[in-house]
This record gives sequence, C-alpha cells and structure tokens, in this order.
Amino acid sequence: MAFDGITIATLRKELSDTLAGGRITKIAQPETDELLITIKNNGTQHRLLISASASLPLLYLTQSNKQSPMTAPGFCMLLRKHLNGGKIISITQPGLERVLRFEFEHLNELGDLCRKLFMVELMGKHSNLIFCQEDGRIIDSIKHVSLAVSSVREVLPGRTYFIPETQAKLDPLSTPEEKMISSICDKPTALGKAIYSTLTGFSPVIAEELCHRCHLESGRPACALEETERMVLGHQLKRLLDDVKEEQFAPQIILKGKEPVEFASISLTMYEDLQSQTFDSISNLLETYYASKNIITRIRQKSVDLRKIVQTALDRNRKKYDLQAKQLKDTEKRDKYKIYGELIHTYGYNLEEGAKSLEALNYYTNEMITIPLDPQMNAQENATKYFDKYNKLKRTYEAVTKLLSETRDEINHLESISTALDIALSEEDLVQIKEELMEYGYIRRRRSSDKKPKITSKPFHYLSSDGFHMYVGKNNFQNDELTFKFASGNDWWFHAKGVPGSHVIVKSEGKELPDRVFEEAGRLAAYYSKNRGNEKVEIDYVEKKHVKKPGGSKPGFVVYYTNYSLVINSDISSLTLLSQ
Repeated sequence: MAFDGITIATLRKELSDTLAGGRITKIAQPETDELLITIKNNGTQHRLLISASASLPLLYLTQSNKQSPMTAPGFCMLLRKHLNGGKIISITQPGLERVLRFEFEHLNELGDLCRKLFMVELMGKHSNLIFCQEDGRIIDSIKHVSLAVSSVREVLPGRTYFIPETQAKLDPLSTPEEKMISSICDKPTALGKAIYSTLTGFSPVIAEELCHRCHLESGRPACALEETERMVLGHQLKRLLDDVKEEQFAPQIILKGKEPVEFASISLTMYEDLQSQTFDSISNLLETYYASKNIITRIRQKSVDLRKIVQTALDRNRKKYDLQAKQLKDTEKRDKYKIYGELIHTYGYNLEEGAKSLEALNYYTNEMITIPLDPQMNAQENATKYFDKYNKLKRTYEAVTKLLSETRDEINHLESISTALDIALSEEDLVQIKEELMEYGYIRRRRSSDKKPKITSKPFHYLSSDGFHMYVGKNNFQNDELTFKFASGNDWWFHAKGVPGSHVIVKSEGKELPDRVFEEAGRLAAYYSKNRGNEKVEIDYVEKKHVKKPGGSKPGFVVYYTNYSLVINSDISSLTLLSQ
C-alpha cells in the first residue's frame, strides 16, 4: 500500500523520539529524487532515507548506506551549506496529511542563529522534498513544479509554501465525529470509498479495515446506512482515531506464505486468515516490506522476456492442441464406415443397379440401418469406398493421437517452466531456466559454440520442526537432480498432484519420519506449485525408490504407481529456511 496519514503519524512519533535534538553530520543524494541524511543524537548515529520517487516514495530510518555520486547535485550542496551541523528542533505532521515538517536550527555565514523548514511530501506521483525559510518562503526543492505542470501550486524558489487542498477532505483529528459521519453517509458512493474520500490520511486499506470492524460491507452505498449502523461506524472511527491521538500504534506486515501483501500502522483484523508479523519500529517494517517487495518486483522485471517467450509458446501449443482435439473428434465416425463396408459386402449381392441406399441389419447392434450409396458405383465399389474412408480416418486417428500426446506433454513442460519463473528469487535462478528454454529450442543460442553458463542456483533448503532436512527444486533441472542424483531410495518424495510444481525431498537418514514432517513437506510441495495460495492442495508422496523417469521424457517429468496422498494448505510461514 502507499503511505497514508496514519503511517506518517507513526513515523513522526518514531523520528521525534529518535532524532529530535540531534545534529546533521552528513547529507548525501544517492539518486535524483532521494536523500540519505546522517544524524548524531545522544551518542548514536542514525541514517534517514527520504525518497520522493513518483512510483515509490519512502521515509524511514535505516542502518544501510548507499554510494553517492562523485559530484553532489545542486540540491544536495544547498542542504549541506545550510544544514551541516544543524540541529533538529522538531518533527511535526499537519493533521493527518501525508507531510512531515522538519524544523532545523543552524548558524548562517555571519554566525547568527537561524531556523529553516524542510517539508517532506509523500503523495505518490506528487511527492517532493521542499526546503524553506522559517516564514515558509521556498528556497529550493528536489523537484521544481511550475504552473505549466500544475495549476494548483507552484513549487519554485521564492514562492510561499502551502499544502494544497485539492480534495476538500476533513481533518479527522480536529473534526467533530458527527460531522465526519454525516459527510461520509451523505455520499451515494460505496462506503469504503466514501470514508477515504472524506477523511484526510485514510487509505483504501484503512477504510476497508474500518468497515470490517463495523461488520459493514465496504461496497454498500454509504447513504443507505441505518441510524444504528451510523452509530457503530462513529464508535469504531472514534476508537481508531483515539489510538492515533494517543500514539498507540501496532505496525505489522500481512504475509501470504513468505510474500508480504500489505502493511499498516494499526492492527488489520480483516486479514485474520493470513499470517502477520509485528514490528516495534515502523522504520524496520518499511525497510523489510519494501526490501521483500523490491526483490519480487526486480526478479519479475528481469524475467519479463522469459515469461513472454513461455507464454507465447503456451498460447501456440494450446491452439494446436484444440485443433488436434477437433481433428481427433472428426475420426470418431471411422468405425461406422468400416461397418458400412462390411454390411455392403454381406447384403449387397442382390443390390439393384443405381440404388441410392441399402437397408441392412447391423449384426453388431441387431438394428436396421440405412447405408447411403453412390448410384454410379456397384456394391463392391461402394464397399471399397467406405473401407478407404475407414482406413484414412484410422491412420489420422493414430497420427493425431500421438501428436495430441506430444502437444499435451509440451504444454505441461511449458507450464512447469512458468511455475519455475514464479518461484525464482534471484538472477541465478533465471539463468538455469533460460538454459532449459535454450536446450529445448524456445530460445536460440547465438552461436552453437557458446559455452553453457556456470550454474550457481541451488535448491531451497528447509529444516523441519523435528530436525529433518527438506530440499525443494526451483526448476525442472533441479527437480531431476534432487530426485535422481541427490535423494537415496528411502528418502521421501513429495509433489502437488496433477499440477506443475517442485519436487520436495525429505532426507530420512534411515529413520521413520514423524507425522509432522509429512505435513510440513506437504506444505512445501503445495506452496511451490501452481496451486500456491489454495486453502486445500492435494499432495502425492512416496519413497523415492518408487519414483521412475521414463526414457526420453523432459526434465522434471516422473511416473509412480504406488503412492500416499494428503490434503493440506500452502502456509509455510512456520518453517525454517536454511538457504535459498
């Protein structure tokens, strides 16, 4: 989710507690729209990352450092001139606006004590970092905004700073409860939208959470609420705002398996069926959340070309499969032509010349049938014509059946590669998938003499609650390696039934596995499959010695004839990952 006013309020508290009274020791500008400010306070050094990126505005304390350009940009040099050695007097937030106001105290060139304001606006594509005089006159900003860009406000040196009121929202911290509820319930839009479009600092997620706490449908028209429902909404809204005013925050990340799906500064009760991770620091939460999101986003960006190749091949093969299935259906009448030929041979000896049909008893079904005839042909020629049709359709059936099986195998192979792309967490994982696509002709090698790249990607390695080692293949090559080279006969093999997914190997070390290990390995097989996220996933499991690889089959493809099954969810949040 984007930063909302409640998240900013949580940050304001943490930054005030940590940085107020501290002095600026270093200012860097690693990116065109990003600052990294080092502050020393109470003998401890802190780094504050501030980004005005249009796609990902950020603000949090971090231990990480970033490399700066050799020559500092002009805005960075300006801040260094005024603020190096300066003291942070206060950090405030106007209402629940997505704005933080830093007030600094410093000495000017003449040694006089001066104050400056630094406004951090975290407003999506309108985010900006604006440096001002104490009276609000803008000295400079990291992004210049002229009237040609915005008709609402100019952000240029010499202009007076103000927060634009473009949506005429109510400040929930200062507006009476009755007025807020009245304004929300006067709107004909959905209740969730009415909440976040009426109150400053409320995001769609917080509005949805408020509806959940009130046991009200967020899609219901706000103007249709009854009096008792308005009272419940007012009560829950007051409780939420009291927590904000009293700074009772509960930063948490909502997880779906290992993937973060949402974060907030308050408890999100609407995700009670998902896992949550709580944090004492909103900065730690934000750094963790966006680091995880960035990994997933970066790998998906890196794999765009591979995904396009796989999807194109899948679409082509699915169309081919549909055509072949239609051809196969057309051969279903082949046996009818064979019967026609046989019956003409049996009953056509007394057929009149020029006859257009033959009434005959079908001795296979003991029913009378009418056989169409070509009046230009005699009985023998008509029978031969039907036998020829039968033989042609029979040959077509045999050929198309084989082609259909090959196309189905091709689709299964491509779907397994698509699943491997979803599992990939690093560029090294993508290298092995690309190599598989090259080996099977989906990507052309530049030169036949090109050496294969060095493969450094390894399977996931988990430890069960009972101390058993569990390994998960990230792609088809790793699946084959795990099952047929790494695993021994008495180790256990797991796989999601009937869908593409990873092979999971549990090293038994000659011991009997506890029931809990089977459940945890089953969850791994469910999570690293196409059915990830389903509440119930059927898993096949068997001792590795019963798993065979047919000759000439594609990587990752196996057969087994005796197995056990279990049905389980794909939640692996409780499992220990040793290496990935």
